[in-house]
Amino acid sequence: MIKFWLTGMVAFAILVGGGALPIVGTAYADDMPALRCGADEKIDGSTAADAKKKITAAGYTQVTGLKKGCDNFWHGRAIKDGVPTEVMLAPDGRVQSEGKGE
Repeated sequence: MIKFWLTGMVAFAILVGGGALPIVGTAYADDMPALRCGADEKIDGSTAADAKKKITAAGYTQVTGLKKGCDNFWHGRAIKDGVPTEVMLAPDGRVQSEGKGE
């Protein structure tokens, strides 16, 4: 009886704590499309591995933290010319640094 009660309480805590709730808005997830995107937003099949390969080919190194939004843009961190920077990969394949003045 106690085991059942504890299992039920854990399940309830997960549900209440958001573990089973959908992510709304522009949510990012590692190597998977954002969840609950708008009706006009079609998620492509690109993966973090694909994005890292394209970003590396554009001259960036140490690519980390890749996240994908509902708009199919990948965002992460990398090193370019020895300088740490935020980096973005557009669905059309453009790779560029993000941030102040760029």
